[in-house]
Amino acid sequence: MGGAVVRELGTSVEPDARVEVDGRIVRPPATHTFVVLHKPAGVVTTMRDPEGRRTVADVVRRAGVTARVVPVGRLDYDTSGVLLLTDDGETANVLTHPRFGVEKTYRATLRGRLEPDAVERILRGIRLDDGRAAPAQLRVIAVRRDVSLVDLTIHEGRNRQIRRMFDVVEHPVLALVRLRFGPIALGSLAPGAVRPATDRERAALARVAADAAALREGDAS
Repeated sequence: MGGAVVRELGTSVEPDARVEVDGRIVRPPATHTFVVLHKPAGVVTTMRDPEGRRTVADVVRRAGVTARVVPVGRLDYDTSGVLLLTDDGETANVLTHPRFGVEKTYRATLRGRLEPDAVERILRGIRLDDGRAAPAQLRVIAVRRDVSLVDLTIHEGRNRQIRRMFDVVEHPVLALVRLRFGPIALGSLAPGAVRPATDRERAALARVAADAAALREGDAS
């Protein structure tokens, strides 16, 4: 039976399928690689950039990562924080699929003094130009006359969502750092630094993937 040319990222194949790239047979790794990066601001969350900007691929290669990992989801160019990279396509798909609602926590520095009515609007779910955002969890860390610091947890992943949410309530984001992505925490990892996922994090990722598989099986029954 003839093969098929695949151009879509994340395409699934059978375990015994023969996969070739540029005429070379590609075999799955014996164990998957999970790399945690503190993506600095001013770095593009892609493996290549036609504009010649620095990419996360440049950062992880410079750190000595040789596995063919790709970023799980995206962080905006101006946003820093925790970013997971892996060669496990199935787990990556689960972590980014809107259906599974993986939590993401950000620390945002906002312009102006955040008032209670703006907080309430964010908590209820604010209307954006592409539809209403789901209710978010928000914790105010500090409020001063000109700047407010908050932690925000969301389950969605729309383009520049947090910046747009705070634009609506007239408190533009001055700086944004992702503190947590699912079970992966930024911790004390310095900007530009890379580390392997811990055994505990790998086990948590495996549980997330297993829960997603069970949910799909339940839908099929």
